[in-house]
Amino acid sequence: QVQLVESGGELAQLGGSLRLSCVASGRAFDWYGMVWFRQAPGKEREFVAAIGWDGSATVFGDSVKGRFTISRDNAKKTVYLHMNVLKSEDTAVYYCGADKTPFRTEELWRQDYYDYWGQGTQVTVYS
Repeated sequence: QVQLVESGGELAQLGGSLRLSCVASGRAFDWYGMVWFRQAPGKEREFVAAIGWDGSATVFGDSVKGRFTISRDNAKKTVYLHMNVLKSEDTAVYYCGADKTPFRTEELWRQDYYDYWGQGTQVTVYS
């Protein structure tokens, strides 16, 4: 079993920055890609960013390209989402997920590739 715990979500000012963290436990973290999705009230879950098992592959959703980055520290079993130039539409619950297949490097944006999820962390952007 894999356990994922997100943190870092909070109230943030329009145009500001936040860093979300997701700590994993339960298996070899450095074999698997990681992803961030988000879900706003009344909306479907949306892909935000993903990173391959070794950090060499990253992909971003169109709505966050150029503003968000993703990184991982395999020694700490942690993946980060660095959020900059926050917009009101970034308000959502952010979930991290862990890939079910090791060493995958393509189509990391596919939600069906991830079968372990955290409980989510709330990000609220205010003006």
